[in-house]
Amino acid sequence: MSRIVKAASSGDKFKKGVASKPLHEPTLEERRKFLLGGLGLMGGAAASSLAMVPSANASNLPPNLPSWSKNLGTGVVTNPYGQPSRFEANVKRRTVDWLTADRIASISFTPLADLKGIITPSSVVFERYHAGLPEINPNEHRLMIHGMVDRPIILTMDDLMRFPSTSMIRFLECPANGGMEWRGAQMDRVQFTHGMLACCEWTGVLLSTLLAEVGASKKASWILAEGADGAHMSRSIPMAKALDDTLIVYAQNGEALRPEQGYPLRMINPGWEGNTCIKWLRRLEIGDKPWYQREETSKYTDLMPDGTAREFTFVQECNSVITSPSPEKPMREKGKYWIEGLAWSGRGKIKQVDVSFDGGVSWRETRFTSIVLPRALTRFGIEFDWDGSPALLQSRAIDETGYVQPTYAQLRTVRGTSSIYHKNAIHTWKVNPNGGVVNVQLT
Repeated sequence: MSRIVKAASSGDKFKKGVASKPLHEPTLEERRKFLLGGLGLMGGAAASSLAMVPSANASNLPPNLPSWSKNLGTGVVTNPYGQPSRFEANVKRRTVDWLTADRIASISFTPLADLKGIITPSSVVFERYHAGLPEINPNEHRLMIHGMVDRPIILTMDDLMRFPSTSMIRFLECPANGGMEWRGAQMDRVQFTHGMLACCEWTGVLLSTLLAEVGASKKASWILAEGADGAHMSRSIPMAKALDDTLIVYAQNGEALRPEQGYPLRMINPGWEGNTCIKWLRRLEIGDKPWYQREETSKYTDLMPDGTAREFTFVQECNSVITSPSPEKPMREKGKYWIEGLAWSGRGKIKQVDVSFDGGVSWRETRFTSIVLPRALTRFGIEFDWDGSPALLQSRAIDETGYVQPTYAQLRTVRGTSSIYHKNAIHTWKVNPNGGVVNVQLT
């Protein structure tokens, strides 16, 4: 029997546990009853349901004509650059005080529970700095490519724009995402347990195109990517990845990169650790061996139980999380709910996501509610009729390689508890009888 605790004392594949139960596809009538029941409209309960809406002014509710429909709105030039509604002011990046001792070298988190679809708005993509946010004039920014090449080159931003462009939707994740949970449940929001994560449309030039332009040596096997920030953040990238799908990016979600995302130029290594996706990119050195820089030796290495460290753990493993319900999205009353969440894998496409309502004793297969792309977020959902009883909600993702998201016990058996990186264990939300949701772990 599993035990619930608030705090508990890889490249390997994990075997799938309890067989998933097939999901019944609801009929049109069942769907209608589900929606009406969830809204509290069955049996004439419309008034009581509407009364539960927070901050609702009764004079604006049906059958009354709302006040905003009685006047002209603002003009088209009021906001030359569009902003969210003031009623969405709560949707924002957040920091954790005890984790943010120094904002120059710290992180803010994506508000996953408040987002829909799979594209993360540029304005709320998580931040991670090693030496603060530089302000770079794009007219003075240059990309140098040198080393084991026939034709070393220095490119302006205008030069880069003349190369063929490529766009791809891919997730970006810090390898420390969820790292505070290695030894036990600590964080009180899905924004903090999984919020070092985003998914955007990235546009730029394939690195393979630039390597062909400079004539990279056939003997070259590694590339050093270096940023223009105060830390000169740098990582060694294998040539095989560079020639596969590495993108040198100047646009995000249809507009220029945001400053906090590397404006005017960054690297994206799809499916790999976010720290390899160097921001404010200024230099690419081509060589025949890794450089073993600070951020790939003393940092971003995974400490194992025997004291050794895993080297170059680039790929972000298959993972998932339920975003609603969550601590930010509690259940208000008994009834029908749509359980939804996100799954992702640096190995490729998500193949299946199962959800458990009893802490992993039994599982039901969900359905995908978004497009399924390789190395991108995939949104899943399933219906749940909550009777007010305590529940233990979990999601378990499986990717196209057959890798199954592990339990904490499986992950800790292999990796121990001394790491802070690559924590992709199955996450548990406990739903209390009052509808509140808390972060727990099962042992």
